[in-house]
Amino acid sequence: MIDKRSFASLGHADHGWLNARHHFSFANYYDPARMGWGAIRVWNDDEIAANSGFPPHPHRDMEIITYVRSGAITHQDSMGNQGRTGAGDVQVMSAGTGVRHAEYNLEGETTTLFQIWIEPKRKGGAPSWGAKPFPKGERSGRFVTLASGFEGDGDALPIRADARVMGATLKAGESVEHTVGDGRHAYLVSATGVIEIDGERFEARDGAALTGGKTYTIRAVEEAELVLVDSE
Repeated sequence: MIDKRSFASLGHADHGWLNARHHFSFANYYDPARMGWGAIRVWNDDEIAANSGFPPHPHRDMEIITYVRSGAITHQDSMGNQGRTGAGDVQVMSAGTGVRHAEYNLEGETTTLFQIWIEPKRKGGAPSWGAKPFPKGERSGRFVTLASGFEGDGDALPIRADARVMGATLKAGESVEHTVGDGRHAYLVSATGVIEIDGERFEARDGAALTGGKTYTIRAVEEAELVLVDSE
């Protein structure tokens, strides 16, 4: 029911300015057993050196969610949007019929982030971008929805997928449960801190692919910051 993907087993590409780990096949990393998990297609664990970043490049028909773990990322796109997203906060881009964007670390320190791609429920549509701060105190001891394709998810950033991106912070010894519905797929990474999922130990930045039709108990062995995607 849990497919553990240790940090050491992830795809790796070191470009000097970018040190990237890939939970799923991406760019020059190919593993036929890790092409995606349901509609979750990409989960990259990126370290971006100070005063560097991704120059303008195109995307289409993909929901792209960026969760900043430390530092900050500055976004620019062909729609005229600009914005800086700091640690613990989230930005989303619906590529739709096509968009070009750049992501720069303009800080004086390394920025670390998760970039997550989810396949949209339908192709096309005008591209869009949004970003929002999410105070970590509000997700203490519980999952809070950060981005969602479902109506009624309050202040979550909108995405065009049958998915939710959630975050939680747990103190050492605290536990939280998450139910993955039948036929759905969840993927969980602890950005910081050792955790246990149903008693199985996961180090920080290990991945856990969770099968649908089950409730999982996540316990923090030490203070932990969790990011979870629940998707079709």
